[in-house]
Amino acid sequence: MLSRVARPAVSALGRSFSVSSQNNVKVAVLGASGGIGQPLSLLLKNSPLVGELSLYDIAHTPGVAADLSHIETRAKVTGYLGVDQLPEALKGCELVVIPAGVPRKPGMTRDDLFNTNATIVADLTEACAQNCPEAMICVISNPVNSTIPITSEIFKKHGVYNPNKIFGVSTLDVVRANTFVAELKDLDPARVSVPVIGGHAGKTIIPLISQCNPKVEFPQDKLEALTGRIQEAGTEVVKAKAGAGSATLSMAYAGARFVFSLLDAMNGKEGVVECAFVRSEETESPYFSTPLLLGKNGIEKNLGLGKLSAFEEKLVADAIGELKGSIKKGEDFAKNRK
Repeated sequence: MLSRVARPAVSALGRSFSVSSQNNVKVAVLGASGGIGQPLSLLLKNSPLVGELSLYDIAHTPGVAADLSHIETRAKVTGYLGVDQLPEALKGCELVVIPAGVPRKPGMTRDDLFNTNATIVADLTEACAQNCPEAMICVISNPVNSTIPITSEIFKKHGVYNPNKIFGVSTLDVVRANTFVAELKDLDPARVSVPVIGGHAGKTIIPLISQCNPKVEFPQDKLEALTGRIQEAGTEVVKAKAGAGSATLSMAYAGARFVFSLLDAMNGKEGVVECAFVRSEETESPYFSTPLLLGKNGIEKNLGLGKLSAFEEKLVADAIGELKGSIKKGEDFAKNRK
């Protein structure tokens, strides 16, 4: 389980990166001019794991690319603007990150974003299926519980579906859980590891505090409050920004952490484990986030739920219905798409 595996990528964001044996990977960021896309692209530009950075958006991308290209790291940066340039942006990409979409505003749920972001994700993943069908696809765009089923159905339509290469990036839930536990227990957050399973919205976010490494314990009332805070942490940021956006900087960090883990695994590093929302047979829900052992071809092994406490078992049971509904909504959208 994740609690017994050192987190491989967290320290990677705060130290000089060791140069990988394969450091010429072409990575695309779709939605590179946005609130998540810009800081995410900055973090990726800073890594020798990335040989070429392909930035795509419908506005401002040439400027973002020019700005980043002045940074003294080896990754070559190219900006692509508008749908006509999307195929070229994706050509030869081995990993694609998709933060494109509209952010949440106060009072909005992730599900409120569905109509706009579902169309954006469907259009972008269709281009991926056509232009880089073998690439790892990492979707950040919310609602992830629906956008990953959409992505899968689009890839199935094109006959290039590989469930081991399509990831819903739920890493921010893990990052938040690690941070909040560390704050309460006065620990170094870089040394705290909490697996977070389920989905990526509200009560579908299930932090497994019982599997935290190092082991921590909380009275039931504090445990429930902590779990609730992790589940609603995104709303905490939306409210604090008072209409000016949602979690962008922390999401960029979490997205980069997941990408670096995946690149490490693609380069042959062993023992790389991250949680992500993927096609799954671990529960009744056809998609579910659990710790995953990553490898050269994506998911090497699903590590499952591990031993749950009675409290966590109830959280899983309560989440399944909502997860199934969100998944079906995504699948239906993709199947009915012209």
